[in-house]
Amino acid sequence: MNRKKAVFNWSGGKDSAHALLCALQSGEYDIVALLTTVNRDTLRSTMHSIPLHLLEEQSRKIGIPLKILGLTPKGNMEDYSTAMCTAVEEFKQQGVTHFIYGDIFLHDIRKYRVEQLEPYGIEVVEPLWGKTSAEVIEDFLNSGLKTIVVTTMDDGLGEAAIGKLIDREFIKSLPEDYDPNGENGEYHTFCYDGPIFSKPVQFECGKVKKESFEVGMEDGTKKAFSYWFANLK
Repeated sequence: MNRKKAVFNWSGGKDSAHALLCALQSGEYDIVALLTTVNRDTLRSTMHSIPLHLLEEQSRKIGIPLKILGLTPKGNMEDYSTAMCTAVEEFKQQGVTHFIYGDIFLHDIRKYRVEQLEPYGIEVVEPLWGKTSAEVIEDFLNSGLKTIVVTTMDDGLGEAAIGKLIDREFIKSLPEDYDPNGENGEYHTFCYDGPIFSKPVQFECGKVKKESFEVGMEDGTKKAFSYWFANLK
């Protein structure tokens, strides 16, 4: 079977690792790179705040090269779109026909990805799409992937959840209105072990830190959001 040349959009977290595992197990794709975004100043991934050296270590243990998109501090969607378009053109020249993501049910995000990639003839692949959140988290818990919580909202799970292992006990502890996969931003994660890795990724959790950001809303106002981060090392 001729495998489709693909790029995997890598966050370093649970859903990325889960979707990558599914894509590799399917045997359909020749994944040529893990594509990730980092803040040019902090050299950490967006939202998950995973340091570049750990993203590189994940890549080495997975055995797929890492392609980094450097974004400006407080980068917006225009910044992301510009960087992504440059990368897409580069990969298209290499014969890439598919971009793989770890989305579960966020239709607006999927629509955005399709609209951005269709003009280049690149097809969006979503291995976790079409399942319920309950099915996805059950598959993850049975996958052997090991992941910890590295980012939470201050007015959500808060500082107490940072560093916790994503296991059945953690999922049962979540409030009823929370998506078990954190798909609505309830939490973000770092995956360090499991069947996609040749060996576990070694890391440390530094002193937990809190950061706040102002985001422009559709009505022109600004709203502050506060998050806790694991400060991975």
